[in-house]
Amino acid sequence: MNTVQRFFRRYIFSTVGIMILFLAVNIVLLFAIMIAGNMSGSDPSFSTISDFSDRIVFRDGNWMADDAALSMLQDQSAWAMLLEEDGDVVWQQNMPENLPRSYTSAEVASFSRWYLEDYPVKIWTRADGCLLVVGYPPGTFVKYYFSLEWPYMGIMFGGIAAVFIINLMLIVLLILRNTRKVERAMTPILQEIQNLSHGRPSHLDEQGELAEINAGLNRAADYMRKKDNTRAEWIRGVSHDIRTPLSMVLGYASELEDDPVLPRETRKQAGIIRRESEKIKRLIDDLNLTTKLEYALQPVHFKDVDWTESCRQAVSEVLNSGLDNRYEIVFAEVQPGHPIHLLGDTGLLQRMLDNLIRNSITHNPQGCRITLSVGEESGYCLCTVADDGVGIAPELLNALNQGNDIASTQDSDEKSEHGLGLKLVVQIVKAHRGTISFSGSSPHGLEVRISLPIQPHLS
Repeated sequence: MNTVQRFFRRYIFSTVGIMILFLAVNIVLLFAIMIAGNMSGSDPSFSTISDFSDRIVFRDGNWMADDAALSMLQDQSAWAMLLEEDGDVVWQQNMPENLPRSYTSAEVASFSRWYLEDYPVKIWTRADGCLLVVGYPPGTFVKYYFSLEWPYMGIMFGGIAAVFIINLMLIVLLILRNTRKVERAMTPILQEIQNLSHGRPSHLDEQGELAEINAGLNRAADYMRKKDNTRAEWIRGVSHDIRTPLSMVLGYASELEDDPVLPRETRKQAGIIRRESEKIKRLIDDLNLTTKLEYALQPVHFKDVDWTESCRQAVSEVLNSGLDNRYEIVFAEVQPGHPIHLLGDTGLLQRMLDNLIRNSITHNPQGCRITLSVGEESGYCLCTVADDGVGIAPELLNALNQGNDIASTQDSDEKSEHGLGLKLVVQIVKAHRGTISFSGSSPHGLEVRISLPIQPHLS
């Protein structure tokens, strides 16, 4: 799953999570409202009229209510009356004057279900046959009576559940539809941004709701492409223009260096000219190659490479090029006699190893010992190039390990090449899907460790 797909999956999951949270919050709110409504009602001590009824007794020929019952009525601003079977009021407390003191069976049945002169009432049939009525101020609570048949109730509750489920499915469907619509519109844009970040611009269709954004990205991609092409063409042009006079300088310098007729000092100066010209030629080659790798103009030809032999050849070529006796190069195999093969570009790998060895030579003019070791570990081909020279500053090591370009691996007052050689090494390692790290060598110097996969994952 790529980054774009992961983005929209997170969007869908977050939307579903919001829906679940929405439902959960609504359920919590519903219960909270029910609890709040229940708590805001009558006093809990008056929650059952049967408790109140038990506090009214017939004693010494009179009906009497204890102090607790009277307190209940007072707390609720309520009134109460007790009806005999014939409908006459035999006891009352705080009963409004406008209410009758006798009721027919029809009237009792009416206010039992509805109201008694706008007073909401609660009734309780006592064991002695009397009817207790407790009335509350108008507006205290609502009484509503209705009756439904069970088949109708089943249809009603089933319909409510069906409506809820249909609405829920409709919400999910609309969210998924809109998400898919956004995904179709945004996927090319996000993919184009990804391509731009990797230097692979493409062209978007400038239609639809996001046509302006697509057009802006197309203009940005065209600008980057023109800028990169201009830079690459300029580097190629300058390199081509320099090569011809540089070849002449190299040729004449070599002839002067080898001419026995010339004085020794003159031949020595000609040798210096030749060596410095070779450095310039190498710098131009590095500049061309790093430009091609950066802008994907240099194809990487993967084939089977004998890693041990390639490292040995890199050491031999440096030694055969007339290495000064101030330098010593040691080649070591971590697993002697063990064949190590990988898929890679032989030319680029040879250039990488040559650059690392010559980097140690160039930046240690006083001389040093260079060790190139090769081995294999956990499906990776390893290579370590270390020297015991002056090393480099810690801040430059950090910059190299973070993938930043450096102008030089020496101080500005030293004679040194541009840091292009190491940049090219890093590019070649990346082209082979490998890793590279820079560290100080013990007791001093520089150590470069490279790890290349035997079977790289090509893209």
